[in-house]
Amino acid sequence: MNFAIRLATKADFKDIWRLLKDLASHLKMLDQMTQTYEEVQRHGFSQNPCFESFVAVVPDEHKSKEGFTIVGCALYFDIYDVWKGQAVCLDQFYVMPEFRGFGIGKALLSNVAKVAKEKGCSLLQLNVLDWNTPSLDFFAARGAQDITVKEGWHVINFDGQSLERLANETRQN
Repeated sequence: MNFAIRLATKADFKDIWRLLKDLASHLKMLDQMTQTYEEVQRHGFSQNPCFESFVAVVPDEHKSKEGFTIVGCALYFDIYDVWKGQAVCLDQFYVMPEFRGFGIGKALLSNVAKVAKEKGCSLLQLNVLDWNTPSLDFFAARGAQDITVKEGWHVINFDGQSLERLANETRQN
């Protein structure tokens, strides 16, 4: 199947949002998607974007059953690891189910890896849910190491009320 991978533009955001919602639904986490369309669009396509993204585009003759030609996306941003140095975090990664198995996911991932290498990064980092065996296998087949198993790291978040409480704590004498 013919497809192209390219940097996303603001004009692509409607499709990116659709893909992000599909991913959240697939992960059974749609209720955790608290950012609005406008917020995410602004964060990704402003003068100083918080993230960048690639989209996978198929020609019209291969469009989806619903008529979509943008069939995958990869959203990433810069991070820094004091032990490993400059890095890229692959935050959201999705290919519509009917387009899997054609190399689109591999091409999206490869493009993010190229960006990381061009920036001088030594690490590409991402998170995968423990039950998402197809994704774990996909990344492992490309050389990813599960440091949860290897090193025992846990991802820790403060959000909502816990973040608010922590931000409002004052030093006790």
